[in-house]
Amino acid sequence: MKYYANLGGNSNVVSYEYGDTSITVQFSSGVPYTYSYESAGMANVETMKKLADVGQGLNAFIKRNVNNLYVK
Repeated sequence: MKYYANLGGNSNVVSYEYGDTSITVQFSSGVPYTYSYESAGMANVETMKKLADVGQGLNAFIKRNVNNLYVK
């Protein structure tokens, strides 16, 4: 997994990795969550990938848009 830059300084996201149709985000709790096209939607997953690479806004986006839409 790649470490999340956390440029805002207040994110619970620690690291992430993604593939073609999903992203896995590990939070400070140590628990990783995977969001897929199927569970969270293609547009949301692609936005999450961009925010992860930028290092800012990912935690807020997850809370607002896909909080419980992870793969179960």
